[in-house]
Amino acid sequence: MRIFLTGGTGFIGSHFLARMSGTRHQITAVRRPTSSAPARAYPGVTWLEKPLDAVDASDLAGHDALVHLASTGVSPKPASWSELLYWNVTVSMQLVERAHEAGIHRFVVAGSSAEYGRSANDYAFIPVDAPLRPVSPYAASKAAACILASTFARACHLELAYLRIFSAYGEGQCEQNFWPALRAAALAGEDFMMTSGEQVRDFVPVEDVADAIATAVERRDLVKGTPKFVNVGSGLPVSMREFAQRCWTEWNAQGKLILGALPYRPNEPMRFVPAID
Repeated sequence: MRIFLTGGTGFIGSHFLARMSGTRHQITAVRRPTSSAPARAYPGVTWLEKPLDAVDASDLAGHDALVHLASTGVSPKPASWSELLYWNVTVSMQLVERAHEAGIHRFVVAGSSAEYGRSANDYAFIPVDAPLRPVSPYAASKAAACILASTFARACHLELAYLRIFSAYGEGQCEQNFWPALRAAALAGEDFMMTSGEQVRDFVPVEDVADAIATAVERRDLVKGTPKFVNVGSGLPVSMREFAQRCWTEWNAQGKLILGALPYRPNEPMRFVPAID
């Protein structure tokens, strides 16, 4: 299969490329010419240096699948409302339309668990058909793109796998996120300040997320015109306190976990756990 990939230099995208390296698939990965992230060499991967909003049907022609992982405003990187609307909604749909024009029949799109928003308060395990009730600008832009892409797939009878990814963690993640910041403090022998850690989450290794994307690319049960929504998680709910303590022990950290040093975020759900199919 020939795959056109966006977001290949990102946290999840780079792991997806490593996962697909050496397989029978051929991948064209688009990369911004101004990107500071390296275009790593992988067997079977060709890099296309081009802004995402400049990709046209001729770039997409000859590919069998579009894997769209690129996104603007992923925490903790800020983005304005207009940037989120342009890149996550307008450019994403432009890409989908041009891919369809180029004859691509299969679409795999990375969404976010944040799209569920306040619906997390209504479910012990959030199903894929839970209402989308986002509380942040980023989550709202992802939810809008999801609705548009799934409606487009129905109207044009396309195969679409839409993956809502929960708390992914691992190598290459932004240092300001929870797991990298926790590890940095542990390895430096420093104390780590956090909330009381009673929030229950589903932490999923980024390698497992890459596996889920690869599975979506290859799965045989996608039906044209019937989008497939998938929650991507570990299936193992754990409190942030328990997760931090487990990692702290694994790393033989010498500092202390300072629980309760930070307040909970406004509108933060205490339980945010997916139902895994």
